Amino acid sequence: MNNYRTWLKILLAAALIAAAVMLARHFELQALLRAALDRLAALGPAGAAAFVLLYIAAAALLVPGSALTLGAGAIYGVVWGSLIVSLASTLGAAAAFLIGRHLARGWVEKKVAGSPAFAAIAAAVAEGGWRIVGLTRLSPVFPYTLLNYAYGLTKVPFKEYLLASWIGMMPGTVMYVYLGALAGELARSGSGGGRSPAEWALYAGGLAATVIVTVYVTRLARRKLKAMTGPGAKK
Repeated sequence: MNNYRTWLKILLAAALIAAAVMLARHFELQALLRAALDRLAALGPAGAAAFVLLYIAAAALLVPGSALTLGAGAIYGVVWGSLIVSLASTLGAAAAFLIGRHLARGWVEKKVAGSPAFAAIAAAVAEGGWRIVGLTRLSPVFPYTLLNYAYGLTKVPFKEYLLASWIGMMPGTVMYVYLGALAGELARSGSGGGRSPAEWALYAGGLAATVIVTVYVTRLARRKLKAMTGPGAKK
């Protein structure tokens, strides 16, 4: 029975990886995502649910979520867009983590093999647990897609990983959604005639404040992460 389950996991992982490679080679995935967003805009709550599923699929296929996040801002606005993307990105991170831990472990190990950065993170996770997960989520240096899978190789508990990922991704999520919302407003207003100068000033001020806070938080996270994973870190 154990051998059967092992081979089943290997076959499932191989099928998933093969599908991802084929899609990446034969289709323009980013272009497909943009077209899908246009169709979702008119579907209301059903469109939001479909967006979440699309985001989870993109995370599993190692497709960067930036286009989807910006699109959510353009479609749903800052508040709802942030909530929807936060849910979607967290579920996507959860799905990839579980695949990396239980189905595609060998493939993920090959992907991160020889990476000093991941080796340092894995060692730090053994000591800092969810704190390291949160810091890497705050820092833009680490890619969202591959990191989801890579954390499946570490000893961090799934619940801690999920909570830390959700909180750590929030500042970046709000910033990208805000950018998408502003772009959507500009597109709908043409040259800006649909909004007063005061309204556009408010939008610009809000964006500036969001960017400043996000940059500040990510810098703090980068320094703290370096202190915890660098050569001089305490073991």
